[in-house]
Amino acid sequence: MATVRYLVHDVDTCLPFYEALGFTLSERWGPPFAMLARGDLTLWLAGPGTSAQRPLADGRQPEPGGWNRLVIEVDDLDAALKALEPTGARFRSAPIAGPGGRQVLADDPAGNPVELFEGGG
Repeated sequence: MATVRYLVHDVDTCLPFYEALGFTLSERWGPPFAMLARGDLTLWLAGPGTSAQRPLADGRQPEPGGWNRLVIEVDDLDAALKALEPTGARFRSAPIAGPGGRQVLADDPAGNPVELFEGGG
């Protein structure tokens, strides 16, 4: 089993996004922290007030976003995009086709990228 932690601005705002991708809430530790599960993956959503968002000794402040990402394999990319529409998801581009299939990067409400990947070629 793998665990990924994403920093978020607001856990409640992010939950519908991940639920639309097939995650289920497995634990909730107050407003700033939730654990979600999808198959063998556990996703930790860490909001303001969690230890993951405290400033580091060198002054850097951990924050959501970037280009490293969680990849979710989907059977039907178009259906996955449609499921995310009600969540207000932002997409960094239209779906891109490559030698292994199609992909698109969706930003969760905090700006963390999630790659949706449909294999095939």
